[in-house]
Parts: sequence; C-alpha cells; structure tokens
Amino acid sequence: METEPASKLLTDEELVREIVKNNNTMLFATLYDRYSQVIYNKCYGFAKSAAEAEDLTQDVFLMLFVKLGSFQGRSKFSSWVYSFTYNFCVNYVNRNKGRKISDKSDSIAEEPNKLSVYLDDDSILEMRSHKLKKALEMIDPEDKTILLLKYQDDVSIKELSVLMDIGESAVKMRLKRAKARIAEIYNKIP
Repeated sequence: METEPASKLLTDEELVREIVKNNNTMLFATLYDRYSQVIYNKCYGFAKSAAEAEDLTQDVFLMLFVKLGSFQGRSKFSSWVYSFTYNFCVNYVNRNKGRKISDKSDSIAEEPNKLSVYLDDDSILEMRSHKLKKALEMIDPEDKTILLLKYQDDVSIKELSVLMDIGESAVKMRLKRAKARIAEIYNKIP
C-alpha cells in the first residue's frame, strides 16, 4: 500500500496519467475520494431521490474509469470531470423517457417588469435558490448544464469553449439563451 499515501500528493493530472498508463485501480480510488461528493451533488441535481443520485454517481465513476484515457489536458481535470458528469446526467435524463425534461419555456409568455430576460451575471446569482432550483428542473438539460457549469462551478468561457468544443462566441450565445429561458420560467414560479 505504498502507492496510496504517495498518490495523495499527486495532482489530478498526474494521477490520471498514472492510472491510464498502469490501469491502476488503487490510484483511481484516490480520484474517487477527491471527487465523489462533488459528483454526487451534481447527480443529485438531476435525480429524483438520493438513491438515484448514488446510482448515477457510481455509473459516472464507472464511465470515468473507462473514458479516463480521453482526458487530453486541454482544461483542468476538475472542469473536465464536471463537464463529463453533467453530460452523463443529461444523457441519462434524455434516455429515460419517463424522466425526460421538456423545454417548457416556449409556452411561457413574457411578463413585463419582472425579471429581465437579459440578465447580467449578478442577477443570476441573486435569484432565490428554491425558485431557481424549480426553474432549473424545468429547463432543457443542455441549458441546465451550461448554467451550472458557469455559475455554480465557476467555469470560464474559455474553459467552456474547450469542454464543449465550440467557439467562445457560441458559448456566450448559448449562455445568453439559457439565461433568457431560465428567467422566463423563474418569473412564472410563485
């Protein structure tokens, strides 16, 4: 067990290189320890129960172990893991037709003098959390993903561009549209 204490001193990126190189499950356990709570929290946002979130967390880690070799180091490992988790959860929601989240923003009429659909970052951060949570459950999973990555995980536009493999202007446009949708839905929640 000499590798366990030494593994705690390695950066995430160094751990990934060693895991991929040697297929070392003991080193992967170190990554699990570092990220299990964060991944569980992300999964819980997409799940209907704690048990479902735990199952999703385990599934994410299984897929992470399989896909770890695809991490290219173009972003921080933590950002890659968050993005991986969100994408996994979005796919899970979309795969399960009974749980599929529809984009309800199309049927919501705009209310003047409420929350503007052109929100600045501070306005998003100031929304009441319980109403925001309800609104996040109602928007399209892809919109939810980009909003949570940007505002909850503080992933930069540049990192989002790398993670999503699109240009920075496309990231900004997707953020703008997602913020408009969340604002519309937020305004309708009592």
